[in-house]
Amino acid sequence: MSINALLAWPLIASAVLALTGPRLGRALPPAVAVRLLTAAALVSALAAGFALAVAAFAALAQIPFVSALGHWSVTVLDTGPQVSAPAGALAGATVTALALAAAMRALRGGRDLLTAALICRDLDAAGGGLVILDDEHPDAYALPGIRGRIVVSTAMLRALSADERRVLLAHEAAHLTRGHHLYIQLAELAAAANPLLRPVAHAIATAVERDADEIAAAEVADRRLAARALARAGLARASAPARLRALAGALGGADANVITRARALLAPPPPHQRILATLVTAMILATSAVSLATAKQTERRFETAQASYTRHT
Repeated sequence: MSINALLAWPLIASAVLALTGPRLGRALPPAVAVRLLTAAALVSALAAGFALAVAAFAALAQIPFVSALGHWSVTVLDTGPQVSAPAGALAGATVTALALAAAMRALRGGRDLLTAALICRDLDAAGGGLVILDDEHPDAYALPGIRGRIVVSTAMLRALSADERRVLLAHEAAHLTRGHHLYIQLAELAAAANPLLRPVAHAIATAVERDADEIAAAEVADRRLAARALARAGLARASAPARLRALAGALGGADANVITRARALLAPPPPHQRILATLVTAMILATSAVSLATAKQTERRFETAQASYTRHT
């Protein structure tokens, strides 16, 4: 496979993932969708960024002044597949802008996680993992930290029956035990580094909520009860959100489409879909292999150019 084809593959894979991500999120079991789509998004973002960086570097290295600094033979570099100067400049500008966007998103995510951890530490005096706030707004969310906390308002507790409270608490506890906030952060980071993956990040956020729904339904052994509790909690919390809930949403506790999730709970548990999961895994492995092949071919090309330069000087 030529170097140009290798460079194009990650971008094509990102586009395919963007088109199929939402469908994959609905078709795969939620727990599988969360893990596979997050892995696919990260690999695609890294591979696309690497391909753009290689294209930019290949174009830059063909400039005589730059090739002299690197001790590369321009003649050797010109014999292989070339990246035009305008294309290389565009690739360089794009990868720089996306790297900065990813860095800013990583800093913002780190800040949110640190804020949640500090709030959890301040809530330690409440004892246990459940914190009940005397608040007139119905609300419930999970705050991740070294010792995560489930925060529920008294208004939310009053809005639900005892059985529905069990569903709600099981749902929020699932966010903590599954580390859903980490998947959300990684998905958002991948989407910042590769905007094509924005639909995939949304699909992961929805799958995170669906995963917590399925865990809660299994714990109470009643899917209809879980659907009813989800719908009632969603309607109850329609009032203005609190500041901490905005933070919880940024870390993976935000509601996805409540109606869609309730309908999913009224249906039987999702099938395993092993063939579909295998296809997604194969795409992840293929994209990784292409990036490795790109690195090898690029390294070999520049080693040859450097050896030629040394022989003729």
